[in-house]
Amino acid sequence: MESSPNISALDPIVALAKRRGFVFPSSEIYGGLGSCYDYGPLGVELKRNVKDAWWRSMVHRREDVVGIDCSIIMHPRVWEASGHVSNFNDPLVECAHCGLRMRQDQIDAGIEKCAKSENKQHAFGEPRSFNLMFKTHLGPVEDEASTVYLRPETAQGIFVNFLNVVDSTRVKLPFGIAQQGKSFRNEITTRRFTFRTCEFEQMEMEFFCRPQESAAWYEYWRKERLQWFIDLGVSPERLRLRDHRPDELAHYSSACADVEYLFPFGWSELEGIACRGSFDLTQHAQHSGKTIIWRDQANNETLVPHVVEPALGTDRAILVFLIDAYTEDEVEGNPRTVLKLHPRLAPYKVAVFPLLRKDGHPEKAQEVYRMINESYHAFYDDSGNIGRRYRRQDEAGTPVCVTVDHQTLQDDTVTVRNRDTLEQHRVKISALRAELAALFGF
Repeated sequence: MESSPNISALDPIVALAKRRGFVFPSSEIYGGLGSCYDYGPLGVELKRNVKDAWWRSMVHRREDVVGIDCSIIMHPRVWEASGHVSNFNDPLVECAHCGLRMRQDQIDAGIEKCAKSENKQHAFGEPRSFNLMFKTHLGPVEDEASTVYLRPETAQGIFVNFLNVVDSTRVKLPFGIAQQGKSFRNEITTRRFTFRTCEFEQMEMEFFCRPQESAAWYEYWRKERLQWFIDLGVSPERLRLRDHRPDELAHYSSACADVEYLFPFGWSELEGIACRGSFDLTQHAQHSGKTIIWRDQANNETLVPHVVEPALGTDRAILVFLIDAYTEDEVEGNPRTVLKLHPRLAPYKVAVFPLLRKDGHPEKAQEVYRMINESYHAFYDDSGNIGRRYRRQDEAGTPVCVTVDHQTLQDDTVTVRNRDTLEQHRVKISALRAELAALFGF
Protein backbone atom coordinates (compact mmCIF):
# COMPACT_ATOMS: atom_id res chain seq x y z
CA MET A 1 0.00 0.00 0.00
CA GLU A 2 1.46 3.36 -1.04
CA SER A 3 1.79 6.13 1.49
CA SER A 4 1.11 9.75 0.62
CA PRO A 5 4.20 11.83 -0.24
CA ASN A 6 5.71 13.51 2.80
CA ILE A 7 8.81 15.61 2.16
CA SER A 8 8.99 16.68 5.82
CA ALA A 9 9.56 13.04 6.80
CA LEU A 10 13.08 13.52 5.49
CA ASP A 11 13.81 16.22 8.07
CA PRO A 12 14.92 13.89 10.93
CA ILE A 13 17.24 12.04 8.53
CA VAL A 14 18.71 15.29 7.21
CA ALA A 15 19.24 16.49 10.79
CA LEU A 16 20.88 13.22 11.83
CA ALA A 17 23.08 13.24 8.73
CA LYS A 18 24.49 16.63 9.67
CA ARG A 19 24.65 16.03 13.44
CA ARG A 20 26.61 12.81 13.12
CA GLY A 21 28.78 13.80 10.17
CA PHE A 22 27.21 11.84 7.33
CA VAL A 23 26.25 14.68 4.96
CA PHE A 24 26.82 18.44 5.17
CA PRO A 25 25.43 21.22 2.93
CA SER A 26 28.24 22.21 0.58
CA SER A 27 29.91 25.61 1.22
CA GLU A 28 27.61 26.07 4.20
CA ILE A 29 29.56 28.96 5.75
CA TYR A 30 28.75 30.92 2.56
CA GLY A 31 25.07 30.05 2.66
CA GLY A 32 25.40 26.76 0.80
CA LEU A 33 25.02 25.93 -2.86
CA GLY A 34 21.79 24.43 -4.11
CA SER A 35 21.82 20.68 -4.79
CA CYS A 36 25.43 20.30 -3.66
CA TYR A 37 26.47 18.29 -0.60
CA ASP A 38 29.65 17.14 1.13
CA TYR A 39 30.16 13.79 2.84
CA GLY A 40 31.51 14.07 6.38
CA PRO A 41 33.69 11.61 8.33
CA LEU A 42 30.93 9.01 8.76
CA GLY A 43 29.40 9.71 5.36
CA VAL A 44 32.60 9.11 3.44
CA GLU A 45 33.00 5.75 5.19
CA LEU A 46 29.40 4.80 4.38
CA LYS A 47 29.92 5.85 0.77
CA ARG A 48 33.13 3.83 0.50
CA ASN A 49 31.37 0.79 1.97
CA VAL A 50 28.45 1.08 -0.48
CA LYS A 51 30.86 1.33 -3.40
CA ASP A 52 32.92 -1.59 -2.12
CA ALA A 53 29.78 -3.72 -1.66
CA TRP A 54 28.72 -2.98 -5.24
CA TRP A 55 32.20 -3.66 -6.65
CA ARG A 56 32.48 -6.88 -4.67
CA SER A 57 29.11 -8.07 -5.99
CA MET A 58 29.53 -6.91 -9.59
CA VAL A 59 33.24 -7.53 -10.21
CA HIS A 60 35.21 -9.40 -7.56
CA ARG A 61 32.71 -12.21 -7.01
CA ARG A 62 32.20 -12.78 -10.74
CA GLU A 63 34.42 -14.19 -13.47
CA ASP A 64 32.63 -12.43 -16.33
CA VAL A 65 32.98 -8.74 -15.35
CA VAL A 66 36.06 -6.50 -15.38
CA GLY A 67 36.48 -2.90 -14.23
CA ILE A 68 37.53 0.36 -15.81
CA ASP A 69 37.99 3.98 -14.72
CA CYS A 70 37.57 6.55 -17.49
CA SER A 71 38.30 10.26 -17.75
CA ILE A 72 35.55 12.67 -16.75
CA ILE A 73 36.39 14.93 -19.70
CA MET A 74 36.26 13.07 -23.02
CA HIS A 75 36.49 14.03 -26.68
CA PRO A 76 33.41 16.15 -27.48
CA ARG A 77 32.53 13.88 -30.41
CA VAL A 78 31.78 11.13 -27.89
CA TRP A 79 28.73 13.12 -26.83
CA GLU A 80 27.74 13.85 -30.43
CA ALA A 81 27.78 10.12 -31.18
CA SER A 82 25.83 9.22 -28.05
CA GLY A 83 23.15 11.81 -28.81
CA HIS A 84 23.74 13.90 -25.71
CA VAL A 85 24.66 17.07 -27.61
CA SER A 86 21.43 17.09 -29.62
CA ASN A 87 18.99 15.23 -27.39
CA PHE A 88 20.02 15.55 -23.72
CA ASN A 89 17.66 18.42 -22.98
CA ASP A 90 14.97 19.53 -20.55
CA PRO A 91 12.09 21.72 -21.79
CA LEU A 92 12.20 24.73 -19.47
CA VAL A 93 10.24 27.97 -19.19
CA GLU A 94 11.75 31.26 -18.05
CA CYS A 95 10.17 34.03 -15.99
CA ALA A 96 10.34 37.25 -18.01
CA HIS A 97 10.83 39.31 -14.84
CA CYS A 98 13.33 37.45 -12.68
CA GLY A 99 14.91 35.07 -15.20
CA LEU A 100 14.12 32.02 -13.06
CA ARG A 101 14.12 28.83 -15.14
CA MET A 102 11.97 25.86 -14.26
CA ARG A 103 10.30 22.84 -15.78
CA GLN A 104 6.74 23.35 -16.96
CA ASP A 105 5.42 21.13 -14.18
CA GLN A 106 7.04 23.44 -11.61
CA ILE A 107 5.47 26.72 -12.72
CA ASP A 108 3.25 26.94 -9.62
CA ALA A 109 6.29 26.65 -7.35
CA GLY A 110 8.07 29.21 -9.52
CA ILE A 111 5.24 31.71 -9.17
CA GLU A 112 5.38 31.28 -5.41
CA LYS A 113 9.11 32.08 -5.51
CA CYS A 114 8.57 35.13 -7.66
CA ALA A 115 5.75 36.28 -5.41
CA LYS A 116 8.25 36.80 -2.60
CA SER A 117 9.77 39.62 -4.60
CA GLU A 118 8.23 43.06 -5.17
CA ASN A 119 7.20 42.12 -8.69
CA LYS A 120 3.71 40.62 -8.67
CA GLN A 121 3.42 40.16 -12.45
CA HIS A 122 4.23 36.67 -13.73
CA ALA A 123 4.89 35.98 -17.39
CA PHE A 124 6.53 32.80 -18.63
CA GLY A 125 7.84 32.34 -22.13
CA GLU A 126 7.35 29.36 -24.40
CA PRO A 127 9.17 26.16 -23.37
CA ARG A 128 12.75 26.02 -24.64
CA SER A 129 15.20 23.16 -24.65
CA PHE A 130 18.24 23.57 -22.41
CA ASN A 131 21.04 21.06 -22.65
CA LEU A 132 21.81 19.42 -19.32
CA MET A 133 25.54 18.96 -19.88
CA PHE A 134 28.04 21.22 -18.16
CA LYS A 135 30.12 22.91 -20.84
CA THR A 136 33.68 24.11 -20.33
CA HIS A 137 36.86 24.73 -22.35
CA LEU A 138 40.06 22.75 -22.64
CA GLY A 139 43.16 24.87 -23.11
CA PRO A 140 43.94 28.59 -22.79
CA VAL A 141 41.61 29.81 -25.55
CA GLU A 142 37.86 29.80 -24.99
CA ASP A 143 36.36 29.25 -28.41
CA GLU A 144 34.11 26.72 -30.12
CA ALA A 145 37.06 24.47 -30.99
CA SER A 146 38.06 24.13 -27.33
CA THR A 147 34.58 23.23 -26.03
CA VAL A 148 34.39 20.08 -23.94
CA TYR A 149 31.81 18.68 -21.51
CA LEU A 150 31.76 17.17 -18.06
CA ARG A 151 30.35 13.71 -18.62
CA PRO A 152 26.63 13.30 -17.80
CA GLU A 153 27.04 9.52 -17.41
CA THR A 154 29.83 6.99 -17.02
CA ALA A 155 28.49 4.54 -19.62
CA GLN A 156 30.02 6.14 -22.71
CA GLY A 157 33.55 5.75 -21.36
CA ILE A 158 32.89 2.00 -21.28
CA PHE A 159 31.61 1.89 -24.85
CA VAL A 160 34.49 3.83 -26.37
CA ASN A 161 36.94 1.53 -24.55
CA PHE A 162 35.22 -1.66 -25.71
CA LEU A 163 38.02 -2.63 -28.12
CA ASN A 164 40.74 -1.74 -25.60
CA VAL A 165 39.21 -4.02 -22.98
CA VAL A 166 38.64 -6.89 -25.42
CA ASP A 167 42.19 -6.68 -26.79
CA SER A 168 43.88 -6.37 -23.39
CA THR A 169 41.91 -8.94 -21.39
CA ARG A 170 40.85 -11.52 -24.00
CA VAL A 171 37.35 -11.65 -22.47
CA LYS A 172 34.74 -13.89 -24.06
CA LEU A 173 31.06 -13.19 -24.58
CA PRO A 174 29.06 -12.72 -22.48
CA PHE A 175 31.02 -10.29 -20.31
CA GLY A 176 30.59 -7.01 -18.49
CA ILE A 177 32.60 -3.83 -17.95
CA ALA A 178 31.92 -1.98 -14.71
CA GLN A 179 32.74 1.56 -13.67
CA GLN A 180 32.23 3.88 -10.71
CA GLY A 181 32.73 7.61 -10.98
CA LYS A 182 31.45 11.18 -10.97
CA SER A 183 28.89 12.50 -13.43
CA PHE A 184 27.41 15.98 -13.83
CA ARG A 185 24.02 17.19 -15.00
CA ASN A 186 22.97 20.83 -15.00
CA GLU A 187 19.34 20.09 -14.28
CA ILE A 188 16.60 21.66 -12.22
CA THR A 189 16.48 19.84 -8.89
CA THR A 190 13.84 19.56 -6.20
CA ARG A 191 14.26 19.75 -2.41
CA ARG A 192 14.74 16.06 -1.75
CA PHE A 193 18.15 16.13 -0.03
CA THR A 194 20.67 14.02 -2.00
CA PHE A 195 18.04 12.32 -4.17
CA ARG A 196 18.93 14.46 -7.19
CA THR A 197 22.06 16.61 -7.38
CA CYS A 198 24.03 18.32 -10.14
CA GLU A 199 27.22 16.49 -9.18
CA PHE A 200 26.75 12.83 -8.37
CA GLU A 201 28.44 9.46 -8.49
CA GLN A 202 27.34 6.49 -10.56
CA MET A 203 27.95 2.75 -10.48
CA GLU A 204 27.22 1.34 -13.91
CA MET A 205 27.93 -1.91 -15.71
CA GLU A 206 27.53 -2.67 -19.40
CA PHE A 207 26.96 -6.39 -19.97
CA PHE A 208 27.76 -7.43 -23.54
CA CYS A 209 26.11 -10.52 -24.97
CA ARG A 210 24.87 -12.11 -28.18
CA PRO A 211 21.65 -10.49 -29.46
CA GLN A 212 19.59 -13.63 -28.96
CA GLU A 213 20.70 -13.84 -25.32
CA SER A 214 19.91 -10.27 -24.30
CA ALA A 215 16.33 -10.97 -23.12
CA ALA A 216 17.50 -13.72 -20.77
CA TRP A 217 20.31 -11.59 -19.37
CA TYR A 218 17.89 -8.69 -18.90
CA GLU A 219 15.68 -10.89 -16.73
CA TYR A 220 18.74 -12.10 -14.83
CA TRP A 221 20.02 -8.61 -14.01
CA ARG A 222 16.55 -7.37 -13.01
CA LYS A 223 16.39 -10.00 -10.27
CA GLU A 224 20.06 -9.74 -9.34
CA ARG A 225 19.99 -5.99 -8.77
CA LEU A 226 16.77 -6.06 -6.72
CA GLN A 227 18.22 -8.80 -4.52
CA TRP A 228 21.41 -6.78 -3.90
CA PHE A 229 19.47 -4.18 -1.93
CA ILE A 230 17.56 -6.82 0.02
CA ASP A 231 20.79 -8.63 0.91
CA LEU A 232 22.14 -5.36 2.32
CA GLY A 233 19.16 -4.94 4.61
CA VAL A 234 16.68 -2.80 2.66
CA SER A 235 13.07 -3.69 3.49
CA PRO A 236 11.63 -5.83 0.65
CA GLU A 237 8.19 -4.28 1.11
CA ARG A 238 9.65 -0.86 0.25
CA LEU A 239 11.21 -2.10 -3.00
CA ARG A 240 9.63 -2.99 -6.32
CA LEU A 241 10.48 -3.50 -9.99
CA ARG A 242 8.57 -1.28 -12.38
CA ASP A 243 8.67 -1.97 -16.10
CA HIS A 244 8.73 1.06 -18.37
CA ARG A 245 5.75 1.64 -20.60
CA PRO A 246 6.40 1.60 -24.37
CA ASP A 247 6.13 5.40 -24.49
CA GLU A 248 8.83 5.71 -21.80
CA LEU A 249 11.43 3.64 -23.63
CA ALA A 250 14.36 5.24 -25.42
CA HIS A 251 14.16 4.66 -29.18
CA TYR A 252 17.05 2.18 -29.04
CA SER A 253 15.79 0.28 -25.98
CA SER A 254 13.68 -2.88 -26.22
CA ALA A 255 13.01 -3.08 -22.48
CA CYS A 256 13.78 -1.16 -19.29
CA ALA A 257 12.84 -1.51 -15.65
CA ASP A 258 13.47 0.54 -12.54
CA VAL A 259 14.19 -0.75 -9.09
CA GLU A 260 11.99 1.66 -7.15
CA TYR A 261 11.98 2.51 -3.45
CA LEU A 262 9.17 3.94 -1.36
CA PHE A 263 10.78 7.22 -0.28
CA PRO A 264 9.01 9.56 2.15
CA PHE A 265 7.93 11.50 -0.96
CA GLY A 266 6.57 8.40 -2.72
CA TRP A 267 7.80 5.64 -5.02
CA SER A 268 10.74 6.73 -7.16
CA GLU A 269 13.62 5.32 -9.17
CA LEU A 270 16.61 3.86 -7.37
CA GLU A 271 18.31 1.93 -10.19
CA GLY A 272 17.61 1.34 -13.87
CA ILE A 273 18.15 -1.88 -15.83
CA ALA A 274 17.96 -1.39 -19.59
CA CYS A 275 18.30 -3.39 -22.79
CA ARG A 276 20.28 -0.90 -24.91
CA GLY A 277 20.69 -3.18 -27.94
CA SER A 278 23.72 -2.42 -30.11
CA PHE A 279 22.96 1.31 -30.35
CA ASP A 280 25.98 2.69 -28.50
CA LEU A 281 28.66 0.56 -30.14
CA THR A 282 27.12 1.17 -33.58
CA GLN A 283 26.98 4.94 -33.03
CA HIS A 284 30.60 5.16 -31.95
CA ALA A 285 31.68 3.00 -34.87
CA GLN A 286 29.91 5.32 -37.32
CA HIS A 287 31.20 8.56 -35.76
CA SER A 288 34.77 7.41 -35.19
CA GLY A 289 35.21 5.46 -38.40
CA LYS A 290 36.52 2.50 -36.39
CA THR A 291 35.26 -1.06 -36.70
CA ILE A 292 33.82 -1.96 -33.30
CA ILE A 293 32.89 -5.61 -33.26
CA TRP A 294 33.51 -8.74 -31.24
CA ARG A 295 35.30 -11.51 -33.09
CA ASP A 296 35.67 -15.16 -32.09
CA GLN A 297 38.39 -16.44 -34.38
CA ALA A 298 38.03 -20.01 -33.12
CA ASN A 299 34.44 -20.21 -34.35
CA ASN A 300 34.80 -17.61 -37.12
CA GLU A 301 32.04 -15.56 -35.45
CA THR A 302 31.75 -11.80 -35.84
CA LEU A 303 29.03 -9.61 -34.34
CA VAL A 304 28.14 -6.34 -32.66
CA PRO A 305 27.11 -7.35 -29.13
CA HIS A 306 23.90 -6.22 -27.49
CA VAL A 307 24.06 -4.58 -24.08
CA VAL A 308 22.15 -4.92 -20.80
CA GLU A 309 22.91 -2.03 -18.44
CA PRO A 310 22.31 -1.90 -14.68
CA ALA A 311 22.89 1.76 -13.70
CA LEU A 312 22.79 2.96 -10.09
CA GLY A 313 23.33 6.39 -8.54
CA THR A 314 25.69 5.97 -5.59
CA ASP A 315 24.32 8.98 -3.70
CA ARG A 316 20.75 7.82 -4.18
CA ALA A 317 21.66 4.36 -2.91
CA ILE A 318 23.25 5.92 0.18
CA LEU A 319 20.09 7.94 0.79
CA VAL A 320 18.00 4.76 0.61
CA PHE A 321 20.26 2.93 3.07
CA LEU A 322 20.01 5.89 5.49
CA ILE A 323 16.22 6.19 5.18
CA ASP A 324 15.60 2.48 5.51
CA ALA A 325 17.96 2.10 8.47
CA TYR A 326 16.58 5.11 10.38
CA THR A 327 14.62 3.92 13.42
CA GLU A 328 13.15 5.59 16.49
CA ASP A 329 12.37 3.46 19.52
CA GLU A 330 12.55 3.50 23.31
CA VAL A 331 15.00 1.95 25.75
CA GLU A 332 13.70 1.74 29.31
CA GLY A 333 11.33 4.61 28.61
CA ASN A 334 13.97 6.79 26.96
CA PRO A 335 13.69 7.65 23.24
CA ARG A 336 16.48 6.32 21.03
CA THR A 337 17.47 7.08 17.44
CA VAL A 338 19.33 4.27 15.73
CA LEU A 339 20.61 3.54 12.23
CA LYS A 340 20.17 -0.19 11.67
CA LEU A 341 22.72 -0.34 8.87
CA HIS A 342 23.91 -3.67 7.53
CA PRO A 343 27.33 -4.44 9.07
CA ARG A 344 29.00 -4.27 5.64
CA LEU A 345 27.77 -0.69 5.24
CA ALA A 346 28.22 0.62 8.79
CA PRO A 347 30.98 3.27 8.94
CA TYR A 348 32.35 1.66 12.12
CA LYS A 349 31.80 -2.02 12.78
CA VAL A 350 32.76 -1.90 16.45
CA ALA A 351 33.10 0.79 19.15
CA VAL A 352 35.35 0.13 22.12
CA PHE A 353 34.81 1.84 25.48
CA PRO A 354 36.64 1.84 28.81
CA LEU A 355 34.00 1.95 31.55
CA LEU A 356 36.16 4.38 33.52
CA ARG A 357 38.96 6.73 32.55
CA LYS A 358 41.16 5.31 35.31
CA ASP A 359 42.14 2.07 37.10
CA GLY A 360 43.76 0.60 33.98
CA HIS A 361 40.53 0.61 31.94
CA PRO A 362 41.78 2.95 29.16
CA GLU A 363 45.02 1.01 28.67
CA LYS A 364 43.22 -2.33 28.35
CA ALA A 365 40.51 -0.79 26.13
CA GLN A 366 43.17 0.61 23.80
CA GLU A 367 44.71 -2.84 23.57
CA VAL A 368 41.34 -4.35 22.63
CA TYR A 369 40.65 -1.52 20.18
CA ARG A 370 43.95 -2.04 18.35
CA MET A 371 43.32 -5.77 18.10
CA ILE A 372 39.83 -5.32 16.64
CA ASN A 373 40.91 -2.54 14.30
CA GLU A 374 43.25 -4.93 12.51
CA SER A 375 40.19 -6.80 11.22
CA TYR A 376 37.29 -4.33 11.41
CA HIS A 377 37.13 -0.56 11.27
CA ALA A 378 36.72 0.35 14.95
CA PHE A 379 36.14 3.50 17.01
CA TYR A 380 37.49 4.30 20.48
CA ASP A 381 35.45 6.53 22.81
CA ASP A 382 36.02 7.40 26.47
CA SER A 383 33.99 10.63 26.55
CA GLY A 384 30.85 10.91 28.69
CA ASN A 385 28.89 8.26 30.53
CA ILE A 386 28.44 4.82 28.99
CA GLY A 387 24.78 5.45 28.14
CA ARG A 388 25.59 8.50 26.07
CA ARG A 389 28.37 6.65 24.30
CA TYR A 390 25.91 3.90 23.38
CA ARG A 391 23.47 6.49 22.00
CA ARG A 392 26.13 8.13 19.86
CA GLN A 393 27.11 4.82 18.34
CA ASP A 394 23.46 3.86 17.77
CA GLU A 395 23.02 7.03 15.74
CA ALA A 396 26.24 6.30 13.83
CA GLY A 397 24.95 2.83 12.92
CA THR A 398 27.72 0.92 14.74
CA PRO A 399 26.49 -2.71 15.11
CA VAL A 400 28.52 -3.68 18.19
CA CYS A 401 29.91 -1.93 21.26
CA VAL A 402 32.61 -3.55 23.40
CA THR A 403 33.17 -2.34 26.97
CA VAL A 404 36.20 -2.92 29.18
CA ASP A 405 35.40 -2.87 32.92
CA HIS A 406 36.72 -4.12 36.29
CA GLN A 407 35.93 -7.75 35.44
CA THR A 408 38.00 -7.49 32.26
CA LEU A 409 41.11 -6.97 34.34
CA GLN A 410 40.26 -10.07 36.36
CA ASP A 411 39.23 -12.66 33.74
CA ASP A 412 40.05 -11.08 30.35
CA THR A 413 36.39 -10.87 29.29
CA VAL A 414 34.55 -7.86 27.82
CA THR A 415 30.91 -6.90 27.51
CA VAL A 416 29.56 -7.11 23.94
CA ARG A 417 26.40 -5.11 23.25
CA ASN A 418 24.25 -5.62 20.12
CA ARG A 419 22.89 -2.42 18.54
CA ASP A 420 19.62 -3.93 17.31
CA THR A 421 18.66 -6.39 20.06
CA LEU A 422 20.33 -4.44 22.92
CA GLU A 423 21.45 -7.79 24.32
CA GLN A 424 24.70 -7.80 26.30
CA HIS A 425 26.92 -10.74 27.14
CA ARG A 426 30.50 -11.36 28.11
CA VAL A 427 33.09 -12.76 25.74
CA LYS A 428 36.72 -13.75 26.20
CA ILE A 429 38.99 -11.28 24.43
CA SER A 430 40.70 -14.22 22.72
CA ALA A 431 37.32 -15.27 21.24
CA LEU A 432 36.20 -11.77 20.27
CA ARG A 433 37.34 -11.93 16.63
CA ALA A 434 35.40 -15.16 16.04
CA GLU A 435 32.36 -13.70 17.82
CA LEU A 436 32.34 -10.65 15.52
CA ALA A 437 32.87 -12.74 12.38
CA ALA A 438 29.88 -14.92 13.28
CA LEU A 439 27.73 -11.86 13.94
CA PHE A 440 28.73 -9.93 10.81
CA GLY A 441 29.02 -12.84 8.43
CA PHE A 442 32.46 -11.78 7.17
